[in-house]
Amino acid sequence: MSKKDNPKTEEGLNAVADVTKETIDDVKKEEKDPLDVALAEIEELKKQLLYKAAEFENFRKRTLAEKTELILNGGQNVVKAILPVIDDMERAMQNAGKTADIRALEEGWELIAKKLNNVLLALGVEKINTDGADFNTDFHEAVAMVPGVENEKKGKVIDCVQAGYLMNDKVLRHAKVAVGQ
Repeated sequence: MSKKDNPKTEEGLNAVADVTKETIDDVKKEEKDPLDVALAEIEELKKQLLYKAAEFENFRKRTLAEKTELILNGGQNVVKAILPVIDDMERAMQNAGKTADIRALEEGWELIAKKLNNVLLALGVEKINTDGADFNTDFHEAVAMVPGVENEKKGKVIDCVQAGYLMNDKVLRHAKVAVGQ
């Protein structure tokens, strides 16, 4: 008997052919169309973009709120630092009429002024030096020229009319000075 005449062999070959055909169909189904892959990737990227945009918008709002808070309450530490000095000044004013000792009043005011200067130093504020300093437009504003001074005083600060101040090396107010001419 030949293989052709054997019904079992023929059935076996047909079964193998059917299994092979099914396997090939399954593999084709598993292979994805490049267009479908690209569309799926685009959808995923859209989701990521929307997430990042929302995250950035939240960051922007939070930063704006923090900035507004700083602007509104930024001076809070300065005011808290100066409040004890104000309390001392109020006590000095209340007690000024109760004493006849002018020297005691002067000492009290000097102590308050020293305390205020220490608070300002702690906050990074310092007085601009004008004593015998060379006139410097970065720190000084000339409000008067003094003619007929000695040669070594020309171009130097002769008198300070109003003190100037720096805060963290930035000029808050220029010192108003008289300069030798």
